[in-house]
This record gives sequence, C-alpha cells and structure tokens, in this order.
Amino acid sequence: MKILIVSDTHGRHETLMKVLRTEEPVDMLIHCGDTEGGEDWIRQHTQCFSVPIVKGNNDFFSNLPAELELDIAGYHVFITHGHGYGVSMGTERLVDEALSRKADIVMFGHTHRPLIADHDDLWVINPGSLSYPRQEGHAPTYIVMTLTVGKEPDFELHKCI
Repeated sequence: MKILIVSDTHGRHETLMKVLRTEEPVDMLIHCGDTEGGEDWIRQHTQCFSVPIVKGNNDFFSNLPAELELDIAGYHVFITHGHGYGVSMGTERLVDEALSRKADIVMFGHTHRPLIADHDDLWVINPGSLSYPRQEGHAPTYIVMTLTVGKEPDFELHKCI
C-alpha cells in the first residue's frame, strides 16, 4: 500500500498538486494538519481512496478531528498535528502517548521539519511542510510510506525542487 504523507500546506495547494501528479497512483493521502480551510479542496482534488486529515493549530474553524488512530495493513497508526504534545520542544510526550496507544507508527506535523526515526519499535514520522519548510535548505518535503502486511514499513523522504 502506497501512502502519501503531507503536512502544513496552509491553504496553498500548488505543491501538493505537483506531488500528487509525481507520485500517482497512491492508495491513501494522510495530512497531518494545518490545511487552513483547504481540507475540502484537498479531498475534491485527490484520486485517493481515503484522505484522513487532522486539525492543526491554524485550522481555527475546522471540524476536523484533533487526532486519529487507524489500522493500515496490519499497523496501528496514530496521527496528530503535534502542537498539543509540545513537539516543537521535542517528541518525548508524543512518543509516550503513541506507545500508550500501542501505535506502531506516529505521524505529526507542526514543526515544518521532516523526521523519520525508529524509537523502540515505534516509527516517528513528520513529513515536514509543503508550503513553509523550516529545515536547512528550505525545500518543501513529504514522505511516501509503503506498508505491506508482514513486512517492515518503508519510508522515503522526498524534496520538491
């Protein structure tokens, strides 16, 4: 199963559309928050079977859920924007919460910095930002996750040029 993971698009959809054209076909698109009202547009313009989206700290008037837990291809996935767990100061609280939920993978956004880390059999994933990247070089980033039942998950960080 090929899953596109994005975050922090902040109402700007040009890069997301480019990424979708580059990566298609995908089985799912996961958005880790801060669409800034763009969730309906994203769902209308994707060819994905499923588009789970969580509410970010800038999604003020959104009815999106703050957190989601999904079972995908045998993996328990916890998705949140991350601001409620203080991820700008580190991922310790988020990791503790994900482990308490028996997650195999936790995904978050908010920092606008990509991260792929294996923490005691918990994958900690942040795709960075497609609109306002903050890491060195400031390239917009996203992650392609491939999940296959019975196999280790595969994560590829991609930069948009």
